[in-house]
Amino acid sequence: MSPHSATASPASGRARRTARRIAVVGVTGAVALIGVVGTASAHVKLDPDTAAQGSDATVAFQVPNEEDSASTVSLQVSFPTDHPVPSVDVQPVPGWTATVKKAPLATPVNTDDGPVSEAVSTITWTGGAIAPGQFEQFPVSLGNLPDNTGSLTFKAIQTYSNGDVVRWIDLTTPGAPEPAHPAPTLTLTPATDSGTATPAAGTTGTAAPASGTGSSTGTVLGIIGVVLGLIGAVTGGLALRKRSGTA
Repeated sequence: MSPHSATASPASGRARRTARRIAVVGVTGAVALIGVVGTASAHVKLDPDTAAQGSDATVAFQVPNEEDSASTVSLQVSFPTDHPVPSVDVQPVPGWTATVKKAPLATPVNTDDGPVSEAVSTITWTGGAIAPGQFEQFPVSLGNLPDNTGSLTFKAIQTYSNGDVVRWIDLTTPGAPEPAHPAPTLTLTPATDSGTATPAAGTTGTAAPASGTGSSTGTVLGIIGVVLGLIGAVTGGLALRKRSGTA
């Protein structure tokens, strides 16, 4: 009997079953990674999330809808009182009304236009709706950013049409895992001599993808590539052993 017509050995059958199990586990793990990254990135964030100390900057509060059957109908953002922002302007968002509240400062802040004795304490956006699977951007212009701190924290409260309330108020600790509901944070970097302000966010007419989505997607695709490469290498090795055993 020719070697090529011989019945496959039990060892080759086990090898094929092992290769199939490895492939299923690898693909399942890759899909799970996509789900984890997608969930982790669905936070209320600032875009961009960095600006120069002492500069003027335009940033947007980026709000995703995390409910399956309810719309986001309100966003309230509290501004820091320990390092107040002297000048705040709100960019209109179609369908939404912004209500700005100010509070007196314990210590006036000196600006190019003179001392400022009150600053924005909260901004609340109402009247619109963010449907499931969508997000909205709420741009604000910040003037005379503090030059004596490395970050500003803006605690936010997101309200849904079904009455659910999500409080994005948890502080992030360097080196610790990200909290479940981190507060939007603006990182302030040392000023440069360029004299240029931070580019405006959300003013190009095209909605930008949620902050972190591009980098998260790239990371996931890289991991999937590595997993599939390992699957291919293992499967190829087992196939080579099978051919060698039946030759």
